[in-house]
Amino acid sequence: MARTRAVGRRDEAQVAHVVEKFASLFETYGFPRMSGRILTQLMVSEGPGLTAGELAEALQVSPAAVSTSTTYLLQVGLVEKLRLPGERRDRYHLPDDAWYLATASKDALYGRIADIASEAVAAVGGPRTTAGERFDQMRDFFEFLEREVPALVETWHADWASRHEPPR
Repeated sequence: MARTRAVGRRDEAQVAHVVEKFASLFETYGFPRMSGRILTQLMVSEGPGLTAGELAEALQVSPAAVSTSTTYLLQVGLVEKLRLPGERRDRYHLPDDAWYLATASKDALYGRIADIASEAVAAVGGPRTTAGERFDQMRDFFEFLEREVPALVETWHADWASRHEPPR
């Protein structure tokens, strides 16, 4: 069952409010605020991405702030750089599967956290100490995520694809 896209009149003040609201939410969970603003600005854009200058203008910030924050977004896989034929400037855009790719790519991080938690269990005197029990549970949790998240993300991807028509 595919959803149809209702096209309505865009309310730029409300769009700006949404950008700031998401940035604030992302910041609450440790995401850099400017990166959250840029990510959301790219999400609300209708074109093939935005140049650094367009992002700076839309967000009323300096190009340097955009540069630093887009580097972070590129590193975590939420944004890609592209250059359209005939253009001299790079554009930043969201990959089609931005959330999916960013989440699926974290399984290596989960394994690293689990490995260090195992070291911590030994360092604090073993799993029968209070601190050891905490690290033991942390290790088990991240090992669980490492095993389960990739399959969960694949299930979501298949579910989403089954409910949406492919682009024509």
